[in-house]
Amino acid sequence: MLALTGPLGAGKTTFVQGLARGLDVPPDRHVASPTFALVNEHPGRVPLVHADLYRIEDARELAELGLVDAFDRAAVAIEWLDRFPDAAPAERLHIAIDFAGDDARRLTFTPAGARPSALIDGLR
Repeated sequence: MLALTGPLGAGKTTFVQGLARGLDVPPDRHVASPTFALVNEHPGRVPLVHADLYRIEDARELAELGLVDAFDRAAVAIEWLDRFPDAAPAERLHIAIDFAGDDARRLTFTPAGARPSALIDGLR
């Protein structure tokens, strides 16, 4: 489970597009921001569930998104999870994306739990 945070236009959806390529989501599948759909699911070697909480006003709306079911069967990337941090399991990889001048971005990875920590250790 990936929690993606950062200002508008920082590249959260672009990051998910790269994730989709890595999960072998078919290239003809348009991976776009689910700002209005709220949740999109894409087939791949591992299914990808991409959610956006930007337009959610009340935590009671979260149950309708079906995210709890997705955590056990898919890779899940949630944009704007900082708006409702309890919408995802405690074990997750938080990726903060910030502007770093010109067209550059700075990504800060913060693992929570054993599996995300092992993933980050593997990247080092």
